[in-house]
Amino acid sequence: MTETLRPPAERRRIERRTNARVMDLTIPELRRMLLTTILFVVVLMLFLWMVRTVIIGTILGVVVAVYLRPVYVRLLTFVKQPLASAALTILLLLIPVLGLLVYSYLEIADVAAYVDAHSSEIAAKIDLAIHQIPFMRGAHTGQTVQHWVLTASNYGASIPQVVRAAIVSFSVAATIFVFTAGYVLVDTPQIIAYVRSKIAPRYSELVAALETNVRGVLYGAIYSTFLTQAIKSVLIFVMNLAFAVPLAAVLAVVSFIIGFFPIVGSWSVYVPVAAWLVIFRNAPGQAIAMLLIGFFVNTVYISTFLRPKIAAERSHVLNFYWMFVGLVTGVYTFGLVGILLGPILIGLLKAIFDTVTNSANWTLLDQDGDALDDGASEVLS
Repeated sequence: MTETLRPPAERRRIERRTNARVMDLTIPELRRMLLTTILFVVVLMLFLWMVRTVIIGTILGVVVAVYLRPVYVRLLTFVKQPLASAALTILLLLIPVLGLLVYSYLEIADVAAYVDAHSSEIAAKIDLAIHQIPFMRGAHTGQTVQHWVLTASNYGASIPQVVRAAIVSFSVAATIFVFTAGYVLVDTPQIIAYVRSKIAPRYSELVAALETNVRGVLYGAIYSTFLTQAIKSVLIFVMNLAFAVPLAAVLAVVSFIIGFFPIVGSWSVYVPVAAWLVIFRNAPGQAIAMLLIGFFVNTVYISTFLRPKIAAERSHVLNFYWMFVGLVTGVYTFGLVGILLGPILIGLLKAIFDTVTNSANWTLLDQDGDALDDGASEVLS
């Protein structure tokens, strides 16, 4: 058969695709590539700077939408309107959360008012408890204790002002969260189709590995984090009820929320509660039980063992060790969003490594998806 003749420009274009070399680029092509790359980097940096204060709300919106999409699809069969179904789905999540936050705020405000009205009595009880310690019996701690109680009282009294000051930034992040969740719920098929249309067929193996690993570690990290936070909060709630600690539900909610932040955790709840049991209840046995259960169960077992174990088992991508490294280092490096970014980064690294070292390796594909001939199918390493 006679070979199909192609115009010279077409032959040069195909040769550059199959045997691409930097030295073959013309000056205009190189100039265009450099200009496009610089513009892309500049615009990307400006975009990241613009959304830096709401990036957590954006990520949470995407994650919540992904996990609530089955609920959205179920509601869509009854409502028939995508926007209405998305709004109902988001409301099912927000209404209980807002109710807990309002209840906690009201309870904390009442406690702050009580502390402000009884600061002298509280300071006297704390000073008396300090003097019961053997090596502190002769110490003069009255003024120091009074100072710290007044400081705590002033801080508690300023909670309403702090909340009002944070409303602006919180409302912006909440708005981004709601609209992001709604957008992803409604337009998920279009988003997936758009992303896949921008990926060249030659990278299909790598993209499949990245997608599988990211989906796995993301599901494992979110599932384990929320499950273990719920378990720790329930344990705090049960101990508060058993020891007749006031604000048992509020302290459980606070334990659940602050457990997502680095350094602070449920110990920020059970340690002050143990101190309260010693000072105001004169119950050192209950305080020791609170500390031992909180430390060995919540902090040691659940946070450092159970959470990465569950995440690794659910992800089917990383083992216990690498999931532990991702969860711990991610939080301490990136903050709150590191709960997701840490495992995702290690999952991406594993996907790239597995794809590069795979015996099948990569095959350069032409625009029709068929393998190219001769040198175009060289192994990439």
